Amino acid sequence: MTAYDPDNIFAKILRGEIPSTRVYEDDETLAFMDIMPRADGHLLVIPKTPCRNVLDATSDQLAAVMSTVQKLARAAKAAFDADGVTIQQFNEAAGGQEVFHLHFHVLPRFEGVSMRPPGNMGDFDLIAEHAEKIRAALD
Repeated sequence: MTAYDPDNIFAKILRGEIPSTRVYEDDETLAFMDIMPRADGHLLVIPKTPCRNVLDATSDQLAAVMSTVQKLARAAKAAFDADGVTIQQFNEAAGGQEVFHLHFHVLPRFEGVSMRPPGNMGDFDLIAEHAEKIRAALD
């Protein structure tokens, strides 16, 4: 297993070295908006402690992250009055992982609407609006 890189982009977000649009945070997890959203309301949930992915995460890390994933999936679905939610998680490069810090994608989804292609930068004002909608649905 490759060692965890403390200079990955999500570790830098956790340390406040890179800005992010935070939606939810507790003692163990952080949820923030994806800057290349494949759907309106696309967000990411990560543990605050180091681990590359599911393959090296502890059961405590997974339990904390999954609890937050469920909370944010419910909030995102409600905020956008979505028909459903896609939750994605990738492990190692061959599995599609690009950032080597455990993370789950949460995407509100609508019948008949495809996800946008990956790799396209989003509109930061719109991302901020979407974050506010999700935050409001958490209350």
